[in-house]
Amino acid sequence: MSAEILILTCDDDTHAHQVAGLLADRGARAVLFDPADYPSRARIEAAYGRRVRRTLQTGEAHVDLDTLTAVWFRRPRPPAAHPEIIEPAVRACVERECAAFAADLWDQLGCRYVPAPRESIRRAQRKTSQLALAGRLGFELPDTLITHDPGTFLDFYNRHSGQIITKPLNDPKALRADGEAVSRMSEPVSTRDVGHADAIRFAPVIVQEYVAKRVELRVTVVGRTVFAAEIHSQENNHARHDWRRYDLAATRHAVHDLPPDVAARCVELVVRLGLTYGAIDLILTPDDRYVFLEINPSGQWLWIENATGLPISAAICDLLMHGTSGEGRGHAA
Repeated sequence: MSAEILILTCDDDTHAHQVAGLLADRGARAVLFDPADYPSRARIEAAYGRRVRRTLQTGEAHVDLDTLTAVWFRRPRPPAAHPEIIEPAVRACVERECAAFAADLWDQLGCRYVPAPRESIRRAQRKTSQLALAGRLGFELPDTLITHDPGTFLDFYNRHSGQIITKPLNDPKALRADGEAVSRMSEPVSTRDVGHADAIRFAPVIVQEYVAKRVELRVTVVGRTVFAAEIHSQENNHARHDWRRYDLAATRHAVHDLPPDVAARCVELVVRLGLTYGAIDLILTPDDRYVFLEINPSGQWLWIENATGLPISAAICDLLMHGTSGEGRGHAA
């Protein structure tokens, strides 16, 4: 039987389109579906009785959900009510009903889930759980504090001589006063920020000591294969504190030879989180220490692949089709 793969993601996901094309080249059928199209532009149905029948009808494809060999929870959006429903309370009710049905349906399919079932993905995304597990596995961690007490925050600030950063605890998108969403990245805490420390009492913040960097590393684990890449963020002033600010064309990348014990630790972290894929951010310090920052079960990889030639997309195809990843140019741990 040929592979039948459903990729749940947003419409403009170039990473998913890249993998879908490679899957098609291998003879697999891959259907990309944005759950935000349900119920206004797609139909999902389930029937139970003597025979179970679960189907998805998009604008372009009919999918028998019971014949799927894999579901990839890439970057799905929640269902969105039909535009004709304008009353906010009614829209909210409709979207809750749609989300409940769709979520239950995805969870009951007897196929392979990549990177994991949804509940495992949600657990793996929790920043404090990541840090606790990484520490138990032997990763070095930055000194980290999560608090909503201004006094505790100021003590941490003084203990590190002001050399600390703050970053989102959960959602990297914040809201401005005009309601427009903006992304919030890792930021150094300035003396001006300290002057507003009292506002911390309203919600917890995560602060960490600033860790000096020789290079930053994006370590992509696919199955048990490890692809490590250097991001020379310190060569670009815009990217010194968070490489996601960088100008891709102006930032040097290279394949990194990760020590075997660090590579094995990265694989163990992914496995212990119940995942088959994870994008891990590490710092390599000037004195050659590897410091763990975080892991993203849906992290991007295509820019790394394009910059270094690491065959990450091909490994993801292997994972979706066979449950394993080819070694390629990665490090098998």
